[in-house]
Amino acid sequence: MNFSPRLTAFAKEVERDCKPVFERIDEICEYNEARVLSAFMECGVSETHFIGSTGYGYGDRGRDVLDEVYAKVMGTEDALVRHNFVSGTHALSVALFGVLRTGDTMVSLTGTPYDTMEEVIGLRGEGNGSLKDFGVLYRQVDLLENGAVDLAAIPEAVKGCKVAYIQRSRGYSLRESLTVSEIGQIIRAVRSTNPQAVVVVDNCYGELVEKQEPSAMGADLMVGSLIKNPGGGIAQTGGYIAGKAKLVELCSYRLTAVGMGKEVGCTLDQSRGMFMGLFFAPGVVASALKTSVFALRMFEKLGYEVFPRYDAQRTDIIAAIKLGEPESLVAFCQGIQKGSPVDSFVSPEPWDMPGYESQVIMAAGAFTMGASIELSADAPLREPYAVWLQGGLTYYTGKFGILMAAQSMLEKGLLQLPSEE
Repeated sequence: MNFSPRLTAFAKEVERDCKPVFERIDEICEYNEARVLSAFMECGVSETHFIGSTGYGYGDRGRDVLDEVYAKVMGTEDALVRHNFVSGTHALSVALFGVLRTGDTMVSLTGTPYDTMEEVIGLRGEGNGSLKDFGVLYRQVDLLENGAVDLAAIPEAVKGCKVAYIQRSRGYSLRESLTVSEIGQIIRAVRSTNPQAVVVVDNCYGELVEKQEPSAMGADLMVGSLIKNPGGGIAQTGGYIAGKAKLVELCSYRLTAVGMGKEVGCTLDQSRGMFMGLFFAPGVVASALKTSVFALRMFEKLGYEVFPRYDAQRTDIIAAIKLGEPESLVAFCQGIQKGSPVDSFVSPEPWDMPGYESQVIMAAGAFTMGASIELSADAPLREPYAVWLQGGLTYYTGKFGILMAAQSMLEKGLLQLPSEE
């Protein structure tokens, strides 16, 4: 690796600062590895469960046991884990269309949802088959000026609603991601006036970061992607919906067909990767968190505003660094790409990405295209010109990627290292 000697020396200083945080991450990782292993043991996972089915997939025991394992890990009654969820947004769309009906109201409690959910809900676009087109009403509780959830406004806002929607991660915003404990506060505010509301949590990027999932606080449905945390960098595609059995059943009817639900759907040759990915997930999530902590501390010491602080309690794998100008965004992402194991020779540029309102630059030299659990960085080309960073299958390769990003900015005259004493 051709790093500036001054950058290498600076990195060692950064790593020393991070050591106590790394120890905390390792302790949580050990706990989560135990709960995943226990789920595999309790469900009697066998080599026979890795055999793929074709056609209708009737009697696919591996598919059913994978659902059982996820339900145990997530602390829920049931789960729907399928390779044919094409993304987290798809899984969220299935969950919302599965639960909501014409005349129902959905309330987002965490401000405007992630960009790709806007067209699903109907905040953008007309006549495309959004929830709005099907007569589902929408309202939201805007965040406070400091980016916090407006707990005081929630009880009134959720009166009469069918779905109370919570986005755990920050998305393309600089608000703090929500800890499981904070999600519990939100759910209690919902239940104070609407105990029947279905609480749906977009759990993307948050799985296995803490010792509990939002289900422990009363969430009715949690939704996520297998090319993020729970796939462990091994699952090639897919997503999950986990929660109350009756609600999961309704979601399965939306994914397949009413009356068929979870009973159909062949697994082809995807089962082994989905089982194995979940098994590896706690350790991979820990590596992603360490990569994130290292990046946050490095750029904080270089004078940039970072979100969250490097030593903050973490509830997801996403970090944001406010770089302040589009040129720095591009240089940072190009450096991440250079430090990737796949397509390191590619130089990413901003483009009009489907589902996003602004041009986006994405660096993701990954074994699985678009996998956010592998080191990646992306940024919409708009104020406040922040880059969002996530992933890292192993800590040391993740660290090298961050150093490549800093080196790229250094070579373009966009970054100033501290003066040597």
